[in-house]
Order: sequence, then C-alpha cells, then structure tokens
Amino acid sequence: MIKLGVNIDHIATIRQARRGDVPSIVDAALICEKAGADSITVHLREDRRHIQDKDVYDLKKSIKTKLNLEMAATDEIVEIALDVKPDFVCIVPEKRQELTTEGGLDVKKNKKSLASCVERLKKVGIIVSMFVEADTDQVLACSQIGADAVEIHTGRYAEFYKENGRNSLKFKEEFEKILKVSQEVAKRKLLLNAGHGLDYDNVKHMCKVPNIKEFNIGFSIIAKSIFTGLRAAVKDMKELIKGSL
Repeated sequence: MIKLGVNIDHIATIRQARRGDVPSIVDAALICEKAGADSITVHLREDRRHIQDKDVYDLKKSIKTKLNLEMAATDEIVEIALDVKPDFVCIVPEKRQELTTEGGLDVKKNKKSLASCVERLKKVGIIVSMFVEADTDQVLACSQIGADAVEIHTGRYAEFYKENGRNSLKFKEEFEKILKVSQEVAKRKLLLNAGHGLDYDNVKHMCKVPNIKEFNIGFSIIAKSIFTGLRAAVKDMKELIKGSL
C-alpha cells in the first residue's frame, strides 16, 4: 500500500490572509489523521509565507502519525529542524518569487554543501529525503551524499498529463523517466516518494510506478475540501490510491 502524506500548507495560507489563528493548523492535521493520512507535510519557507515556526513545533507535539518537514538547506531552517526533530525532512529548492516549488533540487551540483546538511540531520535521527527531478544522475548524487530517500518532483508529469493526456509523447517520455528513476532508487537502496501537482485524476497512473512508498499531496486535497470537507477529501484520496494498486 502506498502511503499518503497530506501537505497542509494552504490551510496556513488562508490563516495568514488575516494574520490570525484560524483555521488551526493542528486541527487540520488531526482531521487528516482521522481520515487516514499516514503523515503530515509542511514547508517552512524562508519567507514564512504560510507555515510559521510555531506551527512546526505545535504539530510535532500534537500529531500521532509522522511529521515531514520540507525545507531549504539554509543554516536557519536546519537549526530549527535539529531542534524540532521531525520524523522526515525533505530538502527542496526555494526561490522567494516563486508561487510554489518550481522544480527539483540540483543535488549533483551541490553535493558538498548538501552532504554536510544531510549528515547533521541524520545525526539526530531524522530520515532525509531529496526533492529531485526524474533523473538517474540526481538519484546517484543523492546516494553519494548519504540521503535516505528520494522524492520525485512530479510537476512535469502533472503538467503533461493535463495538457496532452496519457497518450501524448511528452507524457510517455516523462513517465518513462520516472520508471527509470524508480529502478535506480531500488538499486541504490533508497526510499522512493513522489509529489507536486498530483490530484484525483493523475495520481492513479502514478500508482503503477514500482517501489513508491508515499505520495505527498496538498493543494488538490485542500482545494477539494472547500466543497466536501477536509476529512472526506483525505479519505477519498486514500481510497483512490488503494483502488489503483
């Protein structure tokens, strides 16, 4: 069974629109857990546009499943991660002007600095993942720096699926890259996760990829929850993944 990590960043986006304390991040996480979420994901960005430092500490104290912290490999955020000790950390690229994470991390180009970051996080028992494009060279670099896991950036997969359909050449080429990465990850004995742009339609095809342990899905679940409620939105996604295996 592929696990489901629910990203609740956009609950905080709504809250920060008024700089208040509702809707509650912790309440949202607990609802997700009751609906079957296997972990809770949040991205503590440098600009603090949605998730705040206190949210991360509160979630660590409150949830019963696992906490997955997405973060840039900066000294400030690494220090927070070392203090909070989430169950997982996923290192992502980050730019101030982007609406959301635009692509995968270039681990190959930044091996030295990332290796130091990975070592520090693993030393306190955190499982460390790298958010990368579907590229076997990047997977090799992740293995070389001591990462525990790889999370495939599925943004291009989702884009090609929506614009061209499953039978288009662009989509087939991207999906083939993902399949190759899956094989490379297994060869390197790393964990394999996937996320970004996954929704109630395109996730079914991703369930066919061997070795995937967990999907991290946020925006599509939170968007659906406006109409169905958060518990139903999470439950529907869990059942969809289960039924696609």
